[in-house]
Amino acid sequence: MEKLEIKNVSKSFDGKPVLKDISIELNKGELVCLLGVSGSGKTTLFNIISGLLQPDGGSVLLDGEDITGKPGHISYMLQKDLLLPYRTVEDNVALPLLLKGVKKKTSRAQVFPMFDTFGLNGVQKKYPHQMSGGMRQRAALLRTYMFSQDVALLDEPFSALDTITKSSVHKWYLDVMENIKLSTLFITHDIDEAILLSDRIYLLSGTPGTITSEIKIREPKPRREDFTTSPVFLEYKRQILSLL
Repeated sequence: MEKLEIKNVSKSFDGKPVLKDISIELNKGELVCLLGVSGSGKTTLFNIISGLLQPDGGSVLLDGEDITGKPGHISYMLQKDLLLPYRTVEDNVALPLLLKGVKKKTSRAQVFPMFDTFGLNGVQKKYPHQMSGGMRQRAALLRTYMFSQDVALLDEPFSALDTITKSSVHKWYLDVMENIKLSTLFITHDIDEAILLSDRIYLLSGTPGTITSEIKIREPKPRREDFTTSPVFLEYKRQILSLL
């Protein structure tokens, strides 16, 4: 079932085409990755999907409703966690509710049950500087979830993490997605990350950026521990490298 559909989206800046005729879809409960080189228009596309930018042509549909150019329907997390250093983790996470006019006491009560789901129990009263990078990303992802509990746009959210922490957070995020039935559209430059996490991968390349291929990752989830060293994984990687 299609949760999010981007239909024939194009965008230019100062007469220079950046995106051309982009059509992608995200089904309920899927993690779909947008993979491409720098400058191919991935972040511009996310800004359009989130409603921050108006496309020159095309549309964005959420559950069949046209939300083109309408912010506030889809949550969007950038590369940096952007947690406010002077707020506790609890109040950082509750920020989307506060911005919607929910009172502080009520917003705290609403986010409290989710701390356990996101593996953040016990850190509610801490400040961002008191937590590790991995825990900060968890808090940022929970804040993103509180903004919109259906679809999340993630723009390279794990790129700043070290390899060991990233591996742990990958597994954690897939578990959380399954638990809360979240649908995710994900930007990355990391081919290994895309193969490991995705149900499907769209390859975006060229100037202007166009979708050149769609690759389905058929390995069932949760993926086995040795998946990243398996011949199947390496074949996916070879295929992607040949197409980029």
